[in-house]
Amino acid sequence: MLYHLLYPLHDQISFLNVFRYITFRTIYASLTAFLICFLLGPWVIRKLRTLQIGQYIRKDGPETHFDKAGTPTMGGILILFSITVSTLLWNDLANHYIWIVLLVAVGNGAIGFIDDYLMQVKKRSKGLGVRMKFALQIALALLTGYLVYMTPDFSTQVTIPFFKNLAPDLGVGYILFAALVIVGTSNAVNLTDGLDGLAAGPVLIAAVTYIVFAYVAGHARIAEYLQINHVPGSGELAIFCGSLAGATLGFLWFNTYPAQIFMGDVGSLSLGGMLGVVAVITKQEILLVIVGGLFVIEALSVIFQVSFFKVTNGRRIFKMAPLHHHFELKGWPEPKVIVRFWIISIALALLSMSTLKMR
Repeated sequence: MLYHLLYPLHDQISFLNVFRYITFRTIYASLTAFLICFLLGPWVIRKLRTLQIGQYIRKDGPETHFDKAGTPTMGGILILFSITVSTLLWNDLANHYIWIVLLVAVGNGAIGFIDDYLMQVKKRSKGLGVRMKFALQIALALLTGYLVYMTPDFSTQVTIPFFKNLAPDLGVGYILFAALVIVGTSNAVNLTDGLDGLAAGPVLIAAVTYIVFAYVAGHARIAEYLQINHVPGSGELAIFCGSLAGATLGFLWFNTYPAQIFMGDVGSLSLGGMLGVVAVITKQEILLVIVGGLFVIEALSVIFQVSFFKVTNGRRIFKMAPLHHHFELKGWPEPKVIVRFWIISIALALLSMSTLKMR
């Protein structure tokens, strides 16, 4: 909105020419989203307490979590609001990719909101239900994959990190592949969201990483130099990722240990979905496995634990899954688990950025 209102005036006011630069708008989109979260955070926390929307703690979870019962949850509404407002203010709204990522953000947020509402307000222990939740996520992701696939000149090749000449073309099958990336990332972030700030920190790191990927993919000369897919218009996603990073940083102010608010499914499902669709559009889909490696590890720990439990009639690989609970039960203090997982995320993000030249 600001871009459309102010940039056309740059002929009369030369300073407004800065609105043409993606870097300028990315910085201020980040700051805008951060300030919205930071300033509205205390009011949202008070409102959620007034409405008695408090976190439900599983009886079979770590005992150290029992005192977190009642902490305001569904704070992902604040994150979504901050990202949406900042995006509408700073992005070029004529760019159709922006509307696609907003569709994923709001759509997954709505699914998470319904699940949280049924669980936290209506006290339905299973919330929306696993099958219904997955069905809605898959439907939304397939629609998103179709919209991306129908974009003129969008490549259906899949970029393989470290391999310059290996890029299989999936054709119409790319719709299913894109849906898999979006749904998988959404649920992986959801599984990671089990400790104070544990999901928010790696999401912030991944968002900053994809600012770089979106910028270089949208810049024809840089993309050619780095020998990566040039995706016209994807540079605007750097601004969106800036809003994502800023909102997550602002939320982390209140979500860091000991948390004053939790994001709930409305936050974790939407944040994961956003990372997934940005990875798809910027043609760094496979690289998301490295950037979001922590989410992958957490998701795999659940898959392995459940599978091993069924095959061996009750034996376990970990003390508890997801993996962060395993380390808690081994005696690691919660802040140590969180910070060490953040460190892993930073290392993986640096590794992923190195692949831009390792081809």
